[in-house]
Parts: sequence; structure tokens; C-alpha cells
Amino acid sequence: MTGTTSDSRRSVPRRLRDHVGAVGLAYLGVCAVLLIWALAVTAGESTDASMAGVIPLLATAPASLVLLVLPDHSAMFITAIALGAAVNTAIIGWCTRALRRGGRPDH
Repeated sequence: MTGTTSDSRRSVPRRLRDHVGAVGLAYLGVCAVLLIWALAVTAGESTDASMAGVIPLLATAPASLVLLVLPDHSAMFITAIALGAAVNTAIIGWCTRALRRGGRPDH
């Protein structure tokens, strides 16, 4: 049985946890909650634009800040947050695997 065959039998959340670790999944959860909170606050806001959108941007920086050059639209804001969180989660997963591995080379 190869590694890809056993990977295809596991559920998506299990494979995601194996690749990014528990810390990465927790980070993704926090980013999702912050994004939902910011969208809820700005949707209910009747005065000028709310600064709530800054919080998820800072939580997913620096990748989300690079993507802010996209056209000004709420979908682009969500895209910047999602891609920033995905990049940071991949980095967290890589660091988690490197720390677990210690000084041993990955085989």
C-alpha cells in the first residue's frame, strides 16, 4: 500500500490536520471567526465604514496586506483574508513538522 492510497482513504479534516497540525487548524479557526465578526460588524454599521476589517487583515498579515492591492470590493477583502490565512497556515504547518522532526532529515 502506497502513501497516496492511504491518504485517499482518510477524511479531509484528518488529512488537513496531518499537513498543518493542530496549531494550524486553530489558527484557521481564529481567522474564520475574526472574518465573520468583521463582516457582521460592518454589515450592521449604519455610520461610516467600520475599522473592524483591520483586525482580520492584521491577523493574516503579511500575505493579506500584499493582496490588498486588489480592486476595492468586499469579495476581494474576503479573498485577501482567505489567501493570507492559507499562506500563514502552510507556514505554521511547515514549522510544526520541522519542530517535530528535530534535527532528523525528512524521508
